[in-house]
Order: sequence, then structure tokens, then C-alpha cells
Amino acid sequence: MASAPKNSTLKHPSPTPRKSSEDIGEKQVCRSISIRMIRHSESQNNQVYRDARRIFKGGTPEFDLQGWIKYVDDRRSADPGLSAMGEVQAEKLAGYLEPHLRNQASSPVRFVVSPMKRTLLTILPTLTRLNEGSGGEACDVIINGFYHESEGCHTREEVEPGMNAEQINKILELSGVKASYVGFQNGEENGWYSHGDGPETRPESEERAAKFYLWMVEFLDQQLYEAEEQNQEDVFDAGVTLPEEEHERDHDRFGPRTRRRRTAIFVGHGDFMSLVLKRIVAGFGHAVEKESIPHRSAFVHTNTGITELEYFGNGKFLIMSSNQTPHLSGPDDGHLITGGSLKDGWSYLMPNDNFLLDAEVAIAFSDEVQPHVQEQTGALRSLYLSKGVGSNSFIADMNHLDVTDAADRDASNELTVVVNRGLQVVGCASLDEKTGRLSDVVIRPSARRSQAAESLIEAVKSHARQSQKVEKIVVQPKTDEGRAFFKKMGFEFVNDVGQYSEDGTCENIRMECKL
Repeated sequence: MASAPKNSTLKHPSPTPRKSSEDIGEKQVCRSISIRMIRHSESQNNQVYRDARRIFKGGTPEFDLQGWIKYVDDRRSADPGLSAMGEVQAEKLAGYLEPHLRNQASSPVRFVVSPMKRTLLTILPTLTRLNEGSGGEACDVIINGFYHESEGCHTREEVEPGMNAEQINKILELSGVKASYVGFQNGEENGWYSHGDGPETRPESEERAAKFYLWMVEFLDQQLYEAEEQNQEDVFDAGVTLPEEEHERDHDRFGPRTRRRRTAIFVGHGDFMSLVLKRIVAGFGHAVEKESIPHRSAFVHTNTGITELEYFGNGKFLIMSSNQTPHLSGPDDGHLITGGSLKDGWSYLMPNDNFLLDAEVAIAFSDEVQPHVQEQTGALRSLYLSKGVGSNSFIADMNHLDVTDAADRDASNELTVVVNRGLQVVGCASLDEKTGRLSDVVIRPSARRSQAAESLIEAVKSHARQSQKVEKIVVQPKTDEGRAFFKKMGFEFVNDVGQYSEDGTCENIRMECKL
């Protein structure tokens, strides 16, 4: 994040009342498209996995892995339809979306749908209801071959081609929709996964998520540009209330709107939606921490869970709500909420610590540190070097400079050394290449169980030897634990006489390590 120019005042936005029509000429107009990302209804495979977890005691010490694998292999389909529960969920979803979109969305509503059978059958009742009496003009449907679920289409790891356009059209024909097709890599006359040579790997899923995200942003940007050029009335600043709209309530999903909005519905899959949402949140930033390893964060969606977003162009999104099921909120609908709990296997998306917690050390001049690293190192120093937060209880407080010492620091010579676990910073230090002074050493308390502190100091010593700019590294630890740690790392006392303060720190003891 860029810092504010000198002598400027940084103003932070805060929630404000609705803008009135008089504000339009005074403030930036923020036109947006309304987005819904919806997970499919419960599939036959979802039911198979749910039953297997119950039968074979998944997640318990008695888990029967071999029994689970055989049960799933015997019943799993490469491209399943909906379970009986899923069919009910799809009808409930249509009962919510049809009046909502008729009253509040412009026509046609844009639908982007995965080519898999369960997503098509999930949105089919909605398309059918919306298209009644419209001559097929109420819905603009794109079947996107990049939007399928992770792992692709396979049975016992044997590739299946998936449906082609003709087969998909047969499913959609009852709705009166004529779909268009993109992302079929061998052409729409062939199956959407006919290019596959095996189950999709995690890196391949991530690569495809990046591709779909780029397609999604371009798809939405084109609509914004065309709406502006052609002065289309359904793309506008929805934060502005016109006089004739004063009676409308923002959170009323069914009330008619004076101005109906451009709306896009993306119907997809739980895991792949999470990969796309990570990129939406990261904004072209860090969506992958380590190749082949799932990210440490994920988005969970129940079956037919809805995430609402606003798109403002050029990759700018607001997430308005996540994983909502207003269509399953009736007093007798609780049993219809499926697929969104830990018992449904979402915890398996969390990476194994053996892979994620591998420590890596990075060194850069302090003014060249990446913004996300700078933010974390600043937070570490602010939290653990401040008095009263773990003071004198762990290594994090062992080497903090006084204000008078800090005034002598030359930023042009200062290096920042960090220990990363993926994209997470767990330790950092500052090294002055001119004086050899090591300062602001911070290690998260939970990271002390690993070798993060040792890795940090060894990297500092290795860099100093290679640079040949200093003959020794000097530290000023303030706690007994700090002094013991640096002694273990090869530092010797320069003087061991100091004056202890009331909080147990000692200001004058210095240690050095000759290179």
C-alpha cells in the first residue's frame, strides 16, 4: 500500500448515508454490475461422499480408509446429476431467483454456467421460469468450459470427455434457452474435458482459475465499457438514490425497482469458486503460496449458497455477502442446507503443516521490501517490540533499539531480513550493512518451536560474509533469553556489565559475532 505524500492528510473512508441525486455532479460516479456466484445443488456424488464419511467414520481414529475408497469408487460418477435433495434445492433456488431477477434485474440476465451436469440441472428451473413468455430473450447463457470443478472429469482416474454442446443443449431445451459456448479447448462439438490426459492436478486447477478470473474480468469490463459508450440505462451508480426511489429498501430482494440493474449469475462448484474468489480478493496479487499446495485460506459454500458481489471495472470488486441461502430459510428448510460443514470435507482443503511451514529466508533493502511483507513486518514489530506485549518473555523482545539508537540509522544501508512460511512472515530483523548492527529482531512466539529464529540469524551471518562489507555483527540483547540465544548462535560478549531496569531489561550489554 502506497504511503501518503509528505504534508498531505490521509482521509479514511467511512460508511455514509445514501448519496442523493445532487451528489452526482460532485463525486465520482461508481457504476457497477451486480454479481451472484452460486454453488450447485447437492449432487449424487455429494451424497456418496457424505454417506461414506458417516459409514466409515471419517475424521475419527477409527476411519476406515480402504473401505471409504472402495465405497466411493463403486458409486462415484464422473459427471453426476442431482440427488433427490439437490432437486428440491434447485426448485427452492428458482423460487427465490425468479421473482428477485424479474423485479430487480434488467433483461436479459447474464448467466455463466459450468458445463457439468449438476450446475446445469441446478439453474435449469430458474432459466425455465424466467423464460416463460419471453420468447427466450430473458436469459443470456454462456457455458464456460474453464469453469468446471477441480480435478476435471474422470472415473477411477480414467479420463472421460464430458458433455459437448449438443448434449448440453438437450438438457437446456426445456427452458427455451439457446446457450453460447467458450472454453471448450477441442471445440464445442467435443466434450469440455476431451483435452484432458488425466485428473486435473492442483497446479493445473490454480492455472485454470487464473485463466477463468481473467476471462471473468474481461467479460464484465466489456459490459461496462459498452454500457458507457452506448449510454445503456441498466448500468449506473446504485449508491445514488433518485427522488422516485426513496420508497425502495436496499435489502428487499423482491420489491420492484424503478431502475433495474445489469446482473450476472455465475453457477459453479465449491472448490473452484474458492480458487476464483481468492483471486478476486487478492486483486491480481498472491493467490498461490506454494506450488501444488492449497492456500491456507479458502471460501466455503453450501449447496446453492450465494455470494453477492459488485463489480466496478478493472478488477475492482466489493463482496457484499458470502454463502447466503435465503431460499432455504423457511421453518421447515433446515434439513435442506447441505454441503457446507466440516463434516463435508472442507477441512481437507487446509494444507499440511509439513509443507506449508517450511521456512524460507528473504533479504532485501528496506525500501525495496514488497508491500505485503512490509505490512507484516511492521505489524510484528509494533506488536512484539512494544512494552507490555510479552515483554521479557520470549525472543521477540530481545533486541529492540532505543529511540536514540534509531536516530543514527541510515536507511540506505539497512536491510530487512524475513523468515517466511509461504506468504506469512513469522520473523524479521534489520541489518545495517555499514555498521554491522543487527536490530529489531522479532520472532512470533508460536514459531519458536521451529528453527525460524536460527534460520533468521544464520541467513544474516551468511549474507554478511558474502557481502564482505563488515567484519562482525553487533547486537544488544536486553533479556537473559536473548543473550542465551545469541551465545548459542556464536555471538560473544563485548562487555557483560550493564544496568538493569525495573522491568528486567539491561541496556548496555553488547555481543558480537566475528565473520
